[in-house]
Amino acid sequence: MSNYASHVATPGADELPTGPSLTAADRCDACGAQAYVRVTVNDSELLFCAHHAKKHHEKLSSIATSWHDETARLLEDQRA
Repeated sequence: MSNYASHVATPGADELPTGPSLTAADRCDACGAQAYVRVTVNDSELLFCAHHAKKHHEKLSSIATSWHDETARLLEDQRA
């Protein structure tokens, strides 16, 4: 099970999704690996791999306006 389960926001009926799904072309701003997390801070978008999302979560979670987490796809990719 991913360590991010408690951080994943599932949009409800009255919530808008935080943007389109991330693709293989989306790269981590910290290291260039494939991004699985999109964070919005002050209308700026940050993309992170699972490792860097975890590393920066505590600091960014208090100032982020959205946190779109697709790290569950890592488990799906392993099963495929």
